[in-house]
Amino acid sequence: MTQPTPADFSTPPTKTKRDPRFTVMVVSGFLALLLGAAAVLLPAPYVVESPGPTFNTIGEIDSQPLIEVEGRETFPTSGDLDLTTVYVTGGPGTQLGIFEVFRAWLNPTESVVPRELRYPPDVTQEDIQEQNAVAMTSSQESAIAAALAHLDIDFEEELSVAGLVDDAAAAGILEEGDVITSVDGTDVTNIGVLRSSLNAANGDPVDIGLVRDGGEVTEAVTPKESPGGDFQLGVGLVANFTFPFDITIALNNVGGPSAGSMFALGIIDLLTEGELTGGKHFAGTGTIDSAGQVGPIGGIRQKLAGARESGAEVFLAPAANCGEVVGHVPDGLQVVRVETLDDAVKAVQTIGAGDDASALPTCDAG
Repeated sequence: MTQPTPADFSTPPTKTKRDPRFTVMVVSGFLALLLGAAAVLLPAPYVVESPGPTFNTIGEIDSQPLIEVEGRETFPTSGDLDLTTVYVTGGPGTQLGIFEVFRAWLNPTESVVPRELRYPPDVTQEDIQEQNAVAMTSSQESAIAAALAHLDIDFEEELSVAGLVDDAAAAGILEEGDVITSVDGTDVTNIGVLRSSLNAANGDPVDIGLVRDGGEVTEAVTPKESPGGDFQLGVGLVANFTFPFDITIALNNVGGPSAGSMFALGIIDLLTEGELTGGKHFAGTGTIDSAGQVGPIGGIRQKLAGARESGAEVFLAPAANCGEVVGHVPDGLQVVRVETLDDAVKAVQTIGAGDDASALPTCDAG
């Protein structure tokens, strides 16, 4: 019997097992590819704030004075008193891709904000434009009033109730359309008088003189203390002004209330003999009321960057925004903290005249 040779007993080749990690890597890569595609295609629920252009309130725009006065003598100006703006992309009617958001996150001059923190859920782009236009008009009127008050130029201001907040002190007492004329016998000639009169009562009931439906009425209200320590009626107010001459502010395609303080400075410079700035380049921001109180705004970091890019040397920042200013001041830009229009005028006069500015308040000082 023939014995098979060793070659006749060849063993079938062994089947190689696939490493399970390979399958996991393939699946993970596929999922990453899908997620990446979704990130590119799907909109991101954020808005991006970036530095916008600046406008010199004592200069020209489209070959026309940004601020024009008729019926009152004006005086030559020099230098710059720039209002600052912010571009907002990704709002109602527009969408941002995730890569645009990532790019903004990496840019120190831009801010990424969840859309719901900036806009109500059902607001439209048309709504935003209308609200900004109304706010700009109101800001301009308040700026004119604040400037005239600073210059001791008389004008008339009428405060009417536009609405009441939830749980208002005046709920069920004051009505929409009421015109507030006095507090405890003191004539209310502007918002500052109303504010100081309510605070002077220190939470005690006050008699509010009103004009309602053409007749004079007096109502007793007990103001409530706000978180900021002021005593308030809890009403929204609309101010109607009558000015002794015409001041026109020509600025299109810019909305919101944050240019008020710079409008007021520009008006004061135009109506005051001598050059307020001394030829220097100032910029700033801040809401303003007719009593000259400067209030906080949004986008302060972008406005600082935009001001420096436009060549500003000094920036006037609302005191309430100082927490956002510290640590974000561009090189070469001096920031002065202001609470009132008087503070802003003093800062510009001091620096414009070349006087010692070391005593001017800064955001670093609190």
